[in-house]
Amino acid sequence: MNTEEYKKKIVTNVYHITGESNVALHKHPKHDEIFFCVKGSGTGVLDDGEVDLFTGQEFIVPAGKMHSLKTDTDLFVASFLVPVVEE
Repeated sequence: MNTEEYKKKIVTNVYHITGESNVALHKHPKHDEIFFCVKGSGTGVLDDGEVDLFTGQEFIVPAGKMHSLKTDTDLFVASFLVPVVEE
């Protein structure tokens, strides 16, 4: 595995989710997604449950799993889309 090429395929973002935000359930077929709560609180939503998010916590979503984020206040998360390694 070429680690330099793999690093280039990792996508990073920072999101500000508010109570008015509408993050629809969606999935990433070929990427796991890791959310890290930077500030605030909210909920990580999966098609089969929910995970409470607070500052310093992570929310990990396997590739192909439906997911979303919601909050009643402000939620700031760093997001990392990590490609699945195909063997």
